[in-house]
Amino acid sequence: MTAATGIGSLPGNDIDRAIALVFDLLPELPHLPELPARGAGSDMIGRTAASLLDLHVDLQPAGWRLVPRPGLEERNAAAVLERDVDALLPFADYDGTVKVQLAGPWTLAASLELPRGGKVLADRGATRDVIDALAETAQTHLAEVGRRLPGASLLLQLDEPSLPAVLAGVIPTESGFGRLPARDSPDLVAGLATTIAAVDAPVVVHCCAEQPPIRLLHQAGARAVSVDLTATSGRLDPDELGECVEAGLGLWLGVVPAVGPGVPPTVRDVLAPVRRLWSALGFPVDRLPEEVTLTPACGLAGASSGWTHTALRLVSQAARALSEAPETIPS
Repeated sequence: MTAATGIGSLPGNDIDRAIALVFDLLPELPHLPELPARGAGSDMIGRTAASLLDLHVDLQPAGWRLVPRPGLEERNAAAVLERDVDALLPFADYDGTVKVQLAGPWTLAASLELPRGGKVLADRGATRDVIDALAETAQTHLAEVGRRLPGASLLLQLDEPSLPAVLAGVIPTESGFGRLPARDSPDLVAGLATTIAAVDAPVVVHCCAEQPPIRLLHQAGARAVSVDLTATSGRLDPDELGECVEAGLGLWLGVVPAVGPGVPPTVRDVLAPVRRLWSALGFPVDRLPEEVTLTPACGLAGASSGWTHTALRLVSQAARALSEAPETIPS
């Protein structure tokens, strides 16, 4: 059966309402939402950085920076995350699968600042410290969520929007005039694998770039990759993707726009590119419902409340249609 879920972020600042929404509209695979509208520390980077075990951060004009001791922003962000996790308690009897999200190691390294300036990515020692801290943090975060949802199975999503830029060597230096050297694929695989291997839960890696490095993510141990199908259409290598799927890699496909397009698409509209991709891969159509999970194209933080409801309802309806009759989806 095809599942539907959200990428992570939602609009607004009411975590209780946001959690109730995802459990209502995405009952097969709800997630712990992120609400960046609440300010610093509720965004993807700040939320994860403030949770890093044995590392500390504060917020500077250039972004989140590593510092020797915790500051006010770190303490506030950690308190907000604890409150968010506690908001799961009304659903303590849920016995399905719940997804939680953290920024991935390479996106963190490309976003966090060193104590004296410049990206953590520029310092191999500091990068290793962040990677190791994230591995421990992921374990702890899953354990905290598990305490509130003792009957649920947990799934971890690592958000890696900056990974292709790290691979291509286009992350800007502190001055903005240069670029940090590209990291080799084996280094990137090893960094991701450290976090993935540290947790006792399946891991999906979300990368919303136009050409996500599918094989690299699979080599790192990801159970599935989450991509924006509206952005990658025609850019994914069907041979590479097909080999990875045949080897057990799941596909999470973003099929519903993250911002309201004016006239909402129909279920047939959002499923048509799914069928085209599956046809290009050459797999039997009856495998499609078991191999694919459907999501919005990206996070919904920039969407209106109305479109958020519509998008989540639409992705859920599309997943149900895909499960019931995959052969009737237009190609």
